[in-house]
This record gives sequence, structure tokens and C-alpha cells, in this order.
Amino acid sequence: MAEPRLIEISPLTRVEGHGKVTVHLDKEGMVDEARLHIVEFRGFERFIRGRLMWEVPVIVQRLCGICPVSHHLAAAKAMDMIAGVDELPPTAEKMRRLMHYGQVMQSHVLHFFHLAEPDLLFGFDAPAEKRNIFEVIREKPELGRRAILMRKFGQDIIEATAGKKIHGTAAIPGGVNRNLPIATRDQFLKDIEQMEAWALESLALARDYTLSHPDLVLGFAAFPSHYMSLVREGDGALDLYHGNLRAIDIWGGTIFDQLDYTKYHEVLVEDVRSWSYMKFPYIKELGPEKGWYRVGPLARMDTVDFIDTPLANAARDELIATNSGGATHAILANHWARMIEVVHCVEKIRELLHDPDLQGTDLQAKGDRREEGIAMIEAPRGNLIHHYKVDEKDQVTYCNLIVSTTHNNEGMNRAVTDVADKVISGRQTITEGMLNHIEVAIRAHDPCLSCATHALGQMPLQVELFDADGAMIDSRTRDA
Repeated sequence: MAEPRLIEISPLTRVEGHGKVTVHLDKEGMVDEARLHIVEFRGFERFIRGRLMWEVPVIVQRLCGICPVSHHLAAAKAMDMIAGVDELPPTAEKMRRLMHYGQVMQSHVLHFFHLAEPDLLFGFDAPAEKRNIFEVIREKPELGRRAILMRKFGQDIIEATAGKKIHGTAAIPGGVNRNLPIATRDQFLKDIEQMEAWALESLALARDYTLSHPDLVLGFAAFPSHYMSLVREGDGALDLYHGNLRAIDIWGGTIFDQLDYTKYHEVLVEDVRSWSYMKFPYIKELGPEKGWYRVGPLARMDTVDFIDTPLANAARDELIATNSGGATHAILANHWARMIEVVHCVEKIRELLHDPDLQGTDLQAKGDRREEGIAMIEAPRGNLIHHYKVDEKDQVTYCNLIVSTTHNNEGMNRAVTDVADKVISGRQTITEGMLNHIEVAIRAHDPCLSCATHALGQMPLQVELFDADGAMIDSRTRDA
């Protein structure tokens, strides 16, 4: 009888941030336990304290270079609340929305083509040296060119609205500090038809892959879960920038609906576990064992009632119809959902570019000062929560961030276990391709691990002293 084994995948590849997976095999070679570990720690909740509220929208986006706009806008929305502003001037809100659509578009394109497409195009078991964007460009040069130019368009939208492509400065408490010049608008309008055509072609790629691989898609981490997202107030439409909270159960039934997101702490609890710096949120009324849920593009397709742009809405109808109108649980269908949202973003960008409010000059509103601000936004990877308290000197005294990847933590761990059990249990020889299957399950969630790290209590500290020959002389540990 063999001895128990530990398999470690470290580092995870083609994801944002640093993490690893451990798979524990018992004596019979069956998977006993599999976990996703987040091994980096950023600590923004702690060191943002003492900073001035006006600095927060600029500082917090340093969490990430891929989705900084999401943090920029979520923090700005929270600071709007603290500044006493409940309604932005039309120019300010539409500039922020345009910025956000550019962000979601470029992030989804980056993930689909640069991170996920090598697996879909070449196969999960393809040699490791084959599974990368350079090989995609080599074999499908037009596809690679499209990926680069589509992402560039989204980043150019961000630069025009935020001031910079990465870590912009435009969103300020109560509004924005710029509008969109007509000449800049006209440049974007020259490319919008091409962007729409490419978005539809990219959607067809993701759709066709999902429908042509039903056995793989439906058997790959396709377990049921609850889902949560923002929906537009009143009609339940997809709204990536603002709305109320809706959560549905595994059958599509309502858990809560049109909940004011400033009351998120009344329905969600953040659990902590000893082996990860990332928390495990759950729905309070269902408890930690049954109350976990997922967020993101597929969750949004499942939770919303419709999409208010025609091309994207037709695509969503087709996706939902694959499961007879019920919630879709196949995690690989996330790629299809992402491309639906790219189409939606292009449609929204076109709509906003024709809106004269973008050239308005009323950019900032004022209000009566408050001490607390809570904001939500639908980031590319899912629901994002920013919560702050500020003292009478405008200094931050409290900060809590629940990012998309944190919401998905339990789901990703269950996906790791599901796939590891199916591809590794009972196998005498374990190949790199088998391990890549586990990474594919994680990548389907498009995690941003650097955004998600968040610990409770003290960091463990271990210091080891070695002599010149490499022998340990002494060690000291401060536990968490």
C-alpha cells in the first residue's frame, strides 16, 4: 500500500496574483483534500487608515493593475456617500459609467484571449510551452491581433475618462474632474463599428466552444451554487455600475432581492480559515455550510432579468435557454458570459458616446458630510464592496473590502476538489496536463488574488538563522 502523497501546484499560472493549490492523496491514491491557498498579503484595510478621504479613490486602486478602475470607482462611490452626495451630475455619472464599461471590456478581453484561450484552443492537456498567448498569435495571428486591439480600445476609453490607462485620477468625491472632448469622442466613434463586429465574433467563439463541448462543460466543476449580483432598481436589469443586491438559490429561487447594498453586512458574513489569507463570505440566514455563493459574469447572467442592450440580451437569452431557463452552473460557461458582457459594454459605449452630457461642465455635487460610506460595483470578476468610516478630520478610521474573488473563494475551492477528484483520484501516473485541469477550473473564475487577500489578526512571522554550511542554528516563530 502506498504512502499518502502531497501534490502542490505552485505558482498558479495565467491568473492575476500569487497562489497555489495543494492536493492530498490518501494511501489508495484517492483525493482526500484539495485546497486553493492565497499566499500573498496586501493589507490595504490596515494601512489605508489615517489617509485623507480625498486620497482613497487614488490609493486603493494600487491593489491591482488589471482592474484598478473598479476599485477607483467603488471607493469614489463610497466617498460620494461620505461627502453627502446621493445623486451625481449627469456628466459625472456618465463619465464614470463610460470609464467602467471600458474597464470591463478590456479586462474580459484580456482574460479570454490571453489567459483562458490557450486552454480552449489547444486543449487542457497540450504541452505547457504551447499554452500561452504567443502560440495563439503564432497559429491564429488575426485572433491575436483582434485581442490586442480590442483591449487597446478599452484601455483608451479608460485613459480618456480617468486620465491614465492604469491608476487614473478622474473620480473624486461627488463627481469627476473632467469631461470628454468632442475630438476624443469622434476618435472612438471611428472604431466603434469594428469593435462591435469583433465583440460579436468573440462571443461566437465562446458560445460555439461551450455548445460543441457539452460533455466537458457539463462535467467540469458544474456543481450548483447560489449566485449574487447587483441588479438595476425596479426592473432587475443588468447594471454594472449601480443597483440593489439580489441573491438566488441553486434552483433560481429568490434568497433576497432589491436589497439596499448599504445593508450588505445584515445579510453577509465573512468567515476566516487558518490556511488562507482570503476570507470565505456566506449568506447569514443560510449559514457557513450552505450559504456560500458565487459572483461574476455567469452569476450576473443567472441573477438579472434581462440586459438593456439588444445584442447582449439576445445572447443572454440563448445562454439561459441551454438550461431550460434555469440558473446555469457550468463554470466553463463563464467564458460565454464574459463575451456577452463585452458585447454589452460596446453597445453601452456607443450609446454614451452619442450622449451630449459627456461634454457637460457640471462635474461635481456637494452635500452634507457623513461619517460612513458604503459602495458596490459589479467589477469584471463580480461584486465588489468598499466600506469606509471617516473622522471629523477627514481621515479614514475603518476600511473593509470584499472583492469578487473573495466572494468566489468557497466556489473555487470546491471546483479544485471536484476537478482533482475526477482527474487524479486512482491514477498511478499524474501528468502536468492533469494538474492544468485544476488550474483551468480556477482560471474560469478569473480570480484576482492580489485584490482578494485579507486577513484577520496578526500575520505569522518566522525567522530562521543558518550558518555558512546551511545548517539551521536557531528559529523563532510568532503565530497568527
